[in-house]
Amino acid sequence: MSIPGHIRSFSHALQFLTRLPAPPIAVFDPAELSRASIWFPIVGAIVGVLVGGALWLGGMASPWIGAVLALTAWVLVTGGLHLDGLGDVADALGASHRSPDRFLEILRDPHVGAFGVMAISMQLMFKLVLLAGIAAIPAILPLMLIAAWARLGPAVWALAVPPLASGSGERFAKQLDPRMVAVQAAVLALLSVWLAPVLLSAVLVLPGIALYWRYRLGGVTGDCLGAGVEVSETILLLLFAARMA
Repeated sequence: MSIPGHIRSFSHALQFLTRLPAPPIAVFDPAELSRASIWFPIVGAIVGVLVGGALWLGGMASPWIGAVLALTAWVLVTGGLHLDGLGDVADALGASHRSPDRFLEILRDPHVGAFGVMAISMQLMFKLVLLAGIAAIPAILPLMLIAAWARLGPAVWALAVPPLASGSGERFAKQLDPRMVAVQAAVLALLSVWLAPVLLSAVLVLPGIALYWRYRLGGVTGDCLGAGVEVSETILLLLFAARMA
């Protein structure tokens, strides 16, 4: 890929995953999303650095102020993209009674139900408490790794689990390169060994989420991928906070 192609691909990933300023893309091509996945962990690392910086800045006043600033930064930078997916999936799982057709029917409903509200509320609560628990230590680099691992997840899940229906999840899986995903995982694993060994657990967490989707639904959608990002972030954050405690 040429340098302009890489720049366009990075811009695509940055615009899709965050609300950060990026070079504009005149024409959106859904097929480019899977090609842009090469940048997903790097964009995740940027998100993690910003969240960690907010945690460190607010933590100078108190752990809870740091946690509030960090969580606010997390939501604002990502635009709540994955939280939206988590809420939609929670509603669909809660009312589908293990029927994939019913799951998809509820997933298409634009309204947020009780299960979605509970899932989003609990997710924000978990992250707030866990961020407060690590606010007293330098956590910028571990948070960088947590966010990067989580955004490697969609590529892993899209490769390991078939699409449940046509849509963003199916388009995302079309041009994924398993070799590139393996290289990205190896790089993150090496960084984890150096910076935060407990985060090597991501090599079990990400496949574990793939197994869940296979067992529970037999496939994934774009919302499933987004929900998986949120869940993997919280699991890794929990493991890191427990290890630091």
